[in-house]
Amino acid sequence: MRKYFLVAFTFSLLVNAQQKQLSKVVATPKKPKLVIGIVVDQMRMEYLYRFADDFSDKGFKRIMNNGFTFHNAHYNYMPTYTAPGHASIYTGTTPSTHGIVGNEWFSRKYSKDMYCTDDETVEMLGEGDKKEGAMSPKNLLSTTITDELRLGTNFKGKVIGLSLKDRGAILPAGHFANWAFWYSKTGNFISSTFYGLKLPDWVNQFNAEKKYMDYILKGWNLSRPVATYNESDADDSPYEAKLFGAEKPVFPYNLKAMYDKNDAGILRSTPYGNDILADFAMRAIEKEQLGSDDITDFLTVSFSSTDYIGHYLGARSMELQDTYLRLDDTLANFFNFLDAKVGKGNYLLFLTADHACAENGKFLHNSKYNVVNIETKEIRKAIEKFSTDTYGENIVLDYSNFNLFFDKKKLGEKNLDLQKVKQAFKDFLMTQEQVKRVYSEEEILANSGADYYLNMIAQGYDATQDGDLIILDKPGYIEYGAVGTSHGTPYAYDTHSPLLFYGWGIAKGESHSKRLITQIAPTLAQKLKITFPNSTEGNVLEELFK
Repeated sequence: MRKYFLVAFTFSLLVNAQQKQLSKVVATPKKPKLVIGIVVDQMRMEYLYRFADDFSDKGFKRIMNNGFTFHNAHYNYMPTYTAPGHASIYTGTTPSTHGIVGNEWFSRKYSKDMYCTDDETVEMLGEGDKKEGAMSPKNLLSTTITDELRLGTNFKGKVIGLSLKDRGAILPAGHFANWAFWYSKTGNFISSTFYGLKLPDWVNQFNAEKKYMDYILKGWNLSRPVATYNESDADDSPYEAKLFGAEKPVFPYNLKAMYDKNDAGILRSTPYGNDILADFAMRAIEKEQLGSDDITDFLTVSFSSTDYIGHYLGARSMELQDTYLRLDDTLANFFNFLDAKVGKGNYLLFLTADHACAENGKFLHNSKYNVVNIETKEIRKAIEKFSTDTYGENIVLDYSNFNLFFDKKKLGEKNLDLQKVKQAFKDFLMTQEQVKRVYSEEEILANSGADYYLNMIAQGYDATQDGDLIILDKPGYIEYGAVGTSHGTPYAYDTHSPLLFYGWGIAKGESHSKRLITQIAPTLAQKLKITFPNSTEGNVLEELFK
């Protein structure tokens, strides 16, 4: 009898333990309360390796060590710029389909220059230049994962997009967002009447606090001992530009003096631009009550200061390294806030970049790699001279973003055959030192996929907007000035970006197989069990479902 009671008692304990375990499983939400999409503008995957010894365990390493890391994620098109990058992350497709073919571009359809988020039908909300606020997602042709979340929750799930850049806030937030906010040169976060009739009270309150001045008055000096920066060039490097009139590109930077000569826009080109955006993001989560119920919300956050600093000072500057060390601290603080406000296991987070960047051409040349930087204005001059010498006048409407457009009206007036003109320009361009290939519209649209780089160009080519010829430079060559760096090509240094997932529904792991940034949006759709963005091919990151 005693054995019977002992067995029964033991069985009871086991049942209770299983029930407790089951209750923990049941307590895990079926869907995340909040999805956070983080884009770090102009971030190379390599930075996570190069600066690893100087990162804490609470920022980048927290999501790498406890989430899933895709070490070999790439963009699959050209041109690799900010606006196409953000659009591609959130639509799950490429510029050939979603229509955002650059930050700004000459449009064949309208025969004029366009900016990616310009919208003359809306007005600015907040304090700033009117042009800073006349923005919306109307030029984006595809739906985003954030759009599909709004639709999938019958517009009950909130979507808010935040960035220092208008395009970094607007394009990720999509067409149906509750709000998108971006930074003005006045130091305020602004929006447009596309989203509402007036700014929310909490935004006005944040702006009234003038946090940007707190950061400007700090100045910018190294955040770590100088010996920490042994992964970077010397402070006074010949490959760096001078920030806003500074005598030299060296620490410390007197931000107040720069502000006095310019405006609050200078904050964008310091690590503090990332800090004020994180401050604003945490305020948005709190005041908009994101992640506070069982209906999934989505917050998009694009950190832009890394791009401004990269352009000015290059990929090997101490300034850039310091920016990433500070961003690591900023992310650690943000993650702790999410834990406290939304709850561990209640949010799903991913981190990626909108593109990476090239090395400075002059740096490579001086290091015995036979490449150079080519300024776009010099390319335009050479094209115009060839056109005038050959046809008696300039028959080119525009050259930008590697696109060359012919003036069809002039061709008709001079009775010139378009195909012969294209061939003549192709022959000329192939004599230029930096040019590897020149593709015509016909070649791009007939792309079979066999030519790797042509396929990349075709994925970024919109026949209603792009040029008659597309120029592919040789690897290592860069269309930019002698200092700083840029991006835009289909080469790995511009396409290879970080891709990290963390939180709800994400098991720890890593992959070194090549994956595409356009797989993010359909993967999220499957995780959230909502409709795919309407233009995606639907290829998902299968590792996240195992």
